[in-house]
Amino acid sequence: MAATWATLSIGSTFSFLPRAAAMQQPQPVGVKLATSNTFTSFCRLKAATWVNCEMESSFLGRESNSAPRHSFAQRAQKQKVWSPQYRVQPQASFKVAILGAAGGIGQPLSLLIKMSPLVSTLYLYDIAAHVKGVAADLSHCNTPSQVLGFTGTSQLANSLKRVDVVVITAGVTAKPGMTRADLFSINAIIVKTLVEAVADNCPGALIHMISNPVNSTVPIAAEVMKQKGVYDPKKLFGITTLDVVLVNTFVAQKKNLKVVDVDVPVVGGHDGITILPLLSKTRPSVSFTDEEVLELTVRIQNAGLEVVEAKAGAGSATLSMAYAEARFLESSLRALDGDESVYECSFVQSDVTDLPFFASRVKLGKKGVEAVISSELQGLTEFEQKALLALKPELKASIEKGVTFVQKQAAA
Repeated sequence: MAATWATLSIGSTFSFLPRAAAMQQPQPVGVKLATSNTFTSFCRLKAATWVNCEMESSFLGRESNSAPRHSFAQRAQKQKVWSPQYRVQPQASFKVAILGAAGGIGQPLSLLIKMSPLVSTLYLYDIAAHVKGVAADLSHCNTPSQVLGFTGTSQLANSLKRVDVVVITAGVTAKPGMTRADLFSINAIIVKTLVEAVADNCPGALIHMISNPVNSTVPIAAEVMKQKGVYDPKKLFGITTLDVVLVNTFVAQKKNLKVVDVDVPVVGGHDGITILPLLSKTRPSVSFTDEEVLELTVRIQNAGLEVVEAKAGAGSATLSMAYAEARFLESSLRALDGDESVYECSFVQSDVTDLPFFASRVKLGKKGVEAVISSELQGLTEFEQKALLALKPELKASIEKGVTFVQKQAAA
């Protein structure tokens, strides 16, 4: 009989595919997923070492804690049943809002989140009217989450009702010749307005800040929430995951490693020299020459410009940023769902340095940041120590710029 294999696709399907002739009449299969101990990640957004599924079906019999890769073909031959697709029934229970969903980051991010088995409702908001078309397009995808589109300031509040996570990606992205100051002048007021709506309509939601410059927009969000009396520092995140994704990719390429095995923490901020990859903390342990350290560090700090120039004015690092936020969102939802071993790097309020905000590895939990991991700032190389000292003045200035902006707006 022709061999049969199984694949677990993103979000919602188990597929059993024959290499040749079809087998006998199909029978249903049910797959139960407990997210706290099932997926290290969905769609391999983060390295996954194993998948653990509890299965109950006439096809497989009842098995607990068995790896799907074990002898699917053998069981298919024994039972002589086949169906082209079996649905997973995930326990999707979280509501996510994306503000800026019609943009260059928002659209691919919306697609990735639509594929998550953890999301029950996806609200897409943008001032651009075609966001409703984006929602209609995504609603045709056969994954569990419901998708609704909202446009215009009059619909902003409705896009935030009872959501668990708000992703802010609204505003302009970098274009050739633009500075972070240029971005700030445009995006600061946009972020302030959106965060005010979050404070009014879903103050308990996690806020994932993508809108640049993150080193300033996160402090803006914090000040707005403080003024509204609803600030919880554990629930505000500056998304720096792209820096981690970049360094893991570049190190894997440089050292001929499997990228899923590489883990390098990135600390500091999310702009230029404030981005500091701690290459000495690379796992698995590898050695770098001084030249390699400098080359990798500079490339990671300027990777955004690399993409802007490569796109020749047609865009910025939108796809990789969407991927990075999808990974961070997945981690956040797994933590909210009870997974007790979720760690990511993020720009958050912390006391690991003398700065009020700092990017470092954090442990995520049901209420947001459960712990900030300070140990990775110990035992730094001389290069890293000097780079850490060098980034602080610039990062401090960016933080203060965001705080001052909100305070001046309040006094006006």
